[in-house]
Parts: sequence; structure tokens; C-alpha cells
Amino acid sequence: MAKVRIDPAAGVAAVAAALAEGDAAARPVKATAVRYLLQMLGDREPGATVEVRVPPFGAVQFMEGLSHTRGTPPNVVETDALTFVALADGRLSWAEAVDRALVSASGSRADISAFLPIPWR
Repeated sequence: MAKVRIDPAAGVAAVAAALAEGDAAARPVKATAVRYLLQMLGDREPGATVEVRVPPFGAVQFMEGLSHTRGTPPNVVETDALTFVALADGRLSWAEAVDRALVSASGSRADISAFLPIPWR
């Protein structure tokens, strides 16, 4: 079964709304924005070396290299929805997010700064 994909027009609209509204953004808007950005990240760099998690909305495995098939992957990045959207847009740098403990990154390849921002427009 094929994965459900976010329509680009709906994704772009959701990201723009999430950025504009911040904490006031409706849950479905945040969910669509996060899922669209995760989709874009996975499309940009296929693979399964790093898992990016944005609970409760979604996760994606990306980046070529060693992959895993079961259990917790060796390289995991986890953050909240608004931090992920800000990182993806470039409004927040990876270094600042790590310094402010807005992301949890574990594993030797968990620094995803080379993949940020995510071209979403």
C-alpha cells in the first residue's frame, strides 16, 4: 500500500499558517505542516540512517548509510511541532535549537543541520 502524501498546495498553506500563527495554530494545521515537511525531508534525502520524530504528528527516516530494521534506530532526532517548523523554515538554527535544548539528538549522525532549512515553498 502506498503512503498517503500531503498535497503540495495544502502543505505549503499549512506551513505558512503554522509559521504565522505559532502556538495559536490549530492542531490540524500543525499536523499537516509537520507531515508535509517530514515528507519533503524524506524526499530530499532517501534512506533510513536517521529518524526524525515530531510527536504526536509523525516521523520520517532519511539519509543514506547504515540502516536498521527493528527497534529504536541508532540516530534519532526528536522535537516538538513548532520547533520543527521553525528549523525547517530557517527561522531557528540547528545550533540554537540544540543549545536551547529544543531538540533531542542522539547518535553519531543525528546532526541534521546540513539538511536544514527544508525547501518547502
